[in-house]
Amino acid sequence: MIKLFKLSLLVLTIFTTNSLIAQKYQKDVQSVESIMSALTEVISGPADQERDWERFKFLFSEDAKLIPTQKNEAGEIVYNYWTPQEYIGMYNKDRGGTAFYEEELFRITESFGNIAHCFSTYVVRTEENGKIERRGINSIQLLKGKDRWYIMNVFWSNESEREKLPSKYLK
Repeated sequence: MIKLFKLSLLVLTIFTTNSLIAQKYQKDVQSVESIMSALTEVISGPADQERDWERFKFLFSEDAKLIPTQKNEAGEIVYNYWTPQEYIGMYNKDRGGTAFYEEELFRITESFGNIAHCFSTYVVRTEENGKIERRGINSIQLLKGKDRWYIMNVFWSNESEREKLPSKYLK
């Protein structure tokens, strides 16, 4: 009887916590526009500002991936494959204590039924309104669930000296 009560209390606590989180961030996932804005907002900020990782995780589907690409020293294309939780760990380890501001420059959105794809050009700065450190393109796949949007994948590539962003993505 006591074990059943503890289990019921745990389930109720998890359900209540998840409901409160959903209420708090529901506006972020109501449209493609709102989820894209929330993604940029949540990762950007000054060095001494802790990011709202609860909000960040709420944007993603349960099995979402974040996939940065780059060229290694041999010129080969390599990539990482992170869950949102692994991205948070990387961010705190590699960027903790550093200001990071991502700004969307331009976006092309294609959608059909319950899916959408955003090809989103970005710039990154390490000072608010400071010098541009790098540019690139995010390829973001979204899924429309029963009552909200989910980020399924964020797949990105930074601009390089050899591969400049095409002007059609800088309008």
